[in-house]
Amino acid sequence: MEVSSQIHNRKARANAREERVFTRHEIAGLIAQNRTIIIVEQRVLQVDSWLPFHPGGEKAIMHQVGRDATDEVTALHSEEAVGRMKAFQIGRIEGVWDNFTPPIQGGMFHQPEVCDVRELEEEHEGTMSDSEVSESPSPVFDVPTERGFPGLHLRLKRSNDSTSESSHSSLDDTDNNVDDPTALKDPQKQRTRQELTDDLARYPSLSPVVQGEIVSKYRLLNRQIKDEGLYECNYMAYAIECVRYVLLFLAMLFCLNHEWYTTSAVLLGAFWHQLVFTAHDAGHMGITHCFQVDTVIGIIIADFLGGLSLGWWKRNHNVHHIVTNSPEHDPDIEHMPFFAISHRFLDDLKSTFYDRIMTYDSFAKFTLRYQHYLYYPILCFGRFNLYFLSWEYLLRGLGPRKGVAAWHRWLELAGQVFFWTWFGYGILYHLLPTNHHRIVFVLVSHAVTMPLHVQITLSHFAMSTSDLGQAESFPQKMLRTTMDVDCPAWLDFLHGGLQFQAVHHLYPRIPRHNLRRCQKLVMQFCEDTGIPYALYGFEQGNRQVISRMSEVANQARILAECQRAASKDYLSFR
Repeated sequence: MEVSSQIHNRKARANAREERVFTRHEIAGLIAQNRTIIIVEQRVLQVDSWLPFHPGGEKAIMHQVGRDATDEVTALHSEEAVGRMKAFQIGRIEGVWDNFTPPIQGGMFHQPEVCDVRELEEEHEGTMSDSEVSESPSPVFDVPTERGFPGLHLRLKRSNDSTSESSHSSLDDTDNNVDDPTALKDPQKQRTRQELTDDLARYPSLSPVVQGEIVSKYRLLNRQIKDEGLYECNYMAYAIECVRYVLLFLAMLFCLNHEWYTTSAVLLGAFWHQLVFTAHDAGHMGITHCFQVDTVIGIIIADFLGGLSLGWWKRNHNVHHIVTNSPEHDPDIEHMPFFAISHRFLDDLKSTFYDRIMTYDSFAKFTLRYQHYLYYPILCFGRFNLYFLSWEYLLRGLGPRKGVAAWHRWLELAGQVFFWTWFGYGILYHLLPTNHHRIVFVLVSHAVTMPLHVQITLSHFAMSTSDLGQAESFPQKMLRTTMDVDCPAWLDFLHGGLQFQAVHHLYPRIPRHNLRRCQKLVMQFCEDTGIPYALYGFEQGNRQVISRMSEVANQARILAECQRAASKDYLSFR
């Protein structure tokens, strides 16, 4: 009877917790106390205890604090994972949520008065719901917590000083500078204003009604895609992929055995180029849709065969999918001092991903002026940078150190040892006769992967980098910052699904062999919502990228000339 009574009490407390309606003021107050609060499907989730366990890294979660993250969460997670998030629920909201700006993006929250903290801790102690007691452990979400329940909330006293937040964006900067005469003379701010004006004119209104309609149609399209079976993996297509990988590797060994070293290097580069596509699918759980199975597949491909860290890629890539093309936040476009695709990089921006200032120093001032000429040559060495980032991630332990994903780091380290044994020792040291052959082999094999880096950057470098604020819906933002590349179906193996990046950003877990079918549905969605759909041929897309880089290079030259003129005026005045 006592056990039954305890279970009944737990159910009652859990139900009370789930039914509590939070106001905007209360949620702002929790965030002011450094609580990690996100909203998914009208549920208020406090996920502080989950941050050390999240396989995709804590930064991806931090960019959703104070926001309705329903579309981002459902796009990047399985239905099971979304269901397991209910364990972190502390209440719910009513109506349409007006997003806060997350603290990591500059949102400011004032701390309100708090009362009866100890009382509330006792109130929520052991408030696990019956479903959480009876269900089998999740491979992702069942983690230990310090207090037994991860979602403790606090009652907030109303005060005369209302909780407020900052909603900082480049859109706000433009509005705030309307009457600022110095802003009108600043070419950087003028450029920001012009880009925002262009985007606001080209894309649908940011009004809640318009964006709400876009979200509704986006979710209906997701349901249609599921009903048509486009989330189901075509395993025969992957069998063909595996045959291609094996043939490339065997051909590489054959040429190596016959001392055709350059040809062998080309084939190895092609092998790596093709492997990345399947590692990308596995990282998005787009093969088996099982977190652990797809992760192991991805680690075998990325680490054991390619020498790159899948964990690093996940931590980087999840943030990229959430804050696509944001100069301050998206690591996939933060390539200073070599590349800048926005004039805003010319202003010593701080990267929230790398937690450092992207300094516009003398070296950057030189390279950026010629970046449109250096673009392809630098990308020939892109794989070396990925080695560095992979080792930094693994050696510094930047991935989860607790929970079901913690062991992935050790598997990846084993994979790195395996890779550098067969490639570094087996091929470079043991099978190649001289240092000259080794240097040529490394340079050729890595340069052959250059088209992959072109494919990755092509989808975003020429697209908008403006920040339209928190009112913009997830689907509109993805389509505004991403382009698709038009190519015939027989060339799909060469692009590996990366030619459908706009479709992929809307629905990341769709297996790439189904993306071509999804493209037609997305094009119809864009026509229905009035969102422009960016589709370019491969050559035309490259021209767009080079044009953007040339434009920023010209802005860098103009800025340098202005600075020199100002310096001369200052010296002459003295």
